[in-house]
Amino acid sequence: MAEEVKLLDFWPSMFGMRVRVALALKGVPYEYVDEDLRNKSPLLLEMNPIHKKIPVLIHNGKPICESSIIVQYIDEFWNHKAPLLPSDPYERAQARFWVNIIDKKLFDGGRKIYWTSKGEEQEEGKKEVIGILKQLEELIGEKPYFGGECLGFLDIVLIGYYTWFYAYEAIGNFSIEAECPKIMDWVKKCLQNESVSKSLPEPKKVCEFVLQMKKKYGLG
Repeated sequence: MAEEVKLLDFWPSMFGMRVRVALALKGVPYEYVDEDLRNKSPLLLEMNPIHKKIPVLIHNGKPICESSIIVQYIDEFWNHKAPLLPSDPYERAQARFWVNIIDKKLFDGGRKIYWTSKGEEQEEGKKEVIGILKQLEELIGEKPYFGGECLGFLDIVLIGYYTWFYAYEAIGNFSIEAECPKIMDWVKKCLQNESVSKSLPEPKKVCEFVLQMKKKYGLG
């Protein structure tokens, strides 16, 4: 019996992007459903009745919610190739720790940049983004990837944020490459992998989406 895999997602979501990359790295075919978050589908509301958010992976009719949990599920279920989480329990715990840090500090800092027209809050957001990226530069050290010699859990979680960097820079008027060159070197290595590059939208398209949203809500 063929496996049924469906992903409920929204194309600019950095959280959905990590699921797309994980599925691509594992070579898992799936049906992609792009949700209208202003008019959520009955399927999304049924599959994620608690949070009513994307992404949701539906595997043989069963929903898995929350992006980092989904990536771990993908790694455990399709364990025939491209292991994503470290085999060592301590390293696995550390990867999960940094994922939580990224999703708090980088997401919140980025939101302050692009959702605030100007002022102290936007400056605070820039400091938060640069600060966490500099910490991540120390974490990666001289390794090609956070996962070591191959893409791993932390790489997959972080790479989706890269597609938003252009919007952060354009709106916040700063350069991530100037502040955190090692992170951008890491980005370039990741994009050499087709499973990554073909799973991500163009950063300029994401920026256009953000600017449209700001205009719609009278923030731009």
